[in-house]
Amino acid sequence: MSADPRPLAIALMGPTASGKTALALDWAQRLGGEIVSVDSALVYRGLDIGAAKPSAQEQAQVPHHLIDLRQPWQPYSAAEFALDARRALDGIAARGRLPILAGGTGLYFHALLHGLAPMPEADPAVRAQLEAEAAQLGWAALHAQLSAVDPEAAARIHASDAQRIQRALEVYRLSGRSISDWRREAAGAPRLPYRVLKLVLAPAGRAELHQRIAQRFDAMLAAGFLDEVRTLRGLPELQAHPRPLELPAVRAVGYRQAWEYLDGQGDAAQFRDRGIYATRQLAKRQLTWLRGEIDARWLDPLRQRPELEAALALFIRGTGHDRRHG
Repeated sequence: MSADPRPLAIALMGPTASGKTALALDWAQRLGGEIVSVDSALVYRGLDIGAAKPSAQEQAQVPHHLIDLRQPWQPYSAAEFALDARRALDGIAARGRLPILAGGTGLYFHALLHGLAPMPEADPAVRAQLEAEAAQLGWAALHAQLSAVDPEAAARIHASDAQRIQRALEVYRLSGRSISDWRREAAGAPRLPYRVLKLVLAPAGRAELHQRIAQRFDAMLAAGFLDEVRTLRGLPELQAHPRPLELPAVRAVGYRQAWEYLDGQGDAAQFRDRGIYATRQLAKRQLTWLRGEIDARWLDPLRQRPELEAALALFIRGTGHDRRHG
């Protein structure tokens, strides 16, 4: 039986604050790898502390890709990510190095690993109409509209997620088909031509993950997170934007809560509580998505490091290639 000719890649998936960055750095250094970020916040310049972006020192130790691609007022889609990530993977493999995908943005992973359906492109007129309706009725009302035409998508999309509500309704109004139907059609699309080791890094207990989230949020505050958001608020392009809180960059977990606090909503303790709660909710959504990755192996990076190393060794050894660098 001939060996699998596909190049290798490792996917380190998991909820926020689960230890993906540290493991990706360790393995990349040991295996001659390069890291491809799969994180919708890290694509934006200026989102550093609150997005837990790898430091300049970490990025100097190991090549990183798909970080700081856009200004915080510029759009970036999952389809664009899939194209950019595929180019990054192919370049890494061509250099004889090992691509390590690391992040927690499920839609980005899905777009890269499974493909996206060729659904209708954005239509400015329809988007403007939906924004006008939202301004009058509120996004919760549009979420209710989505529930009527696509209950599957409505169950997946939070009632305050304006960007995804808008996109799902836009697709339906343009095509007469739900975005869920389009995604099911993508199930037959060609898969990524790489042999991928999928690992989900997740603490065994929810309480431990919650503790790690709180500790990291406090560390971000101590590192100057609010000053970072003040700097973002001072950018002329964001000051000129009619609805900055609807920009994907500002809607990133923690940033929206910080922006609202700096607008005068609540005190410092309430802001901290809201930021931690929003991060917990993000982790919950990430875990829900990850359960759908049926060929991924779940391991606790703190308590099951030997099992992680064994899974890595088996994957590398099974290809007949030893990629370890001295």
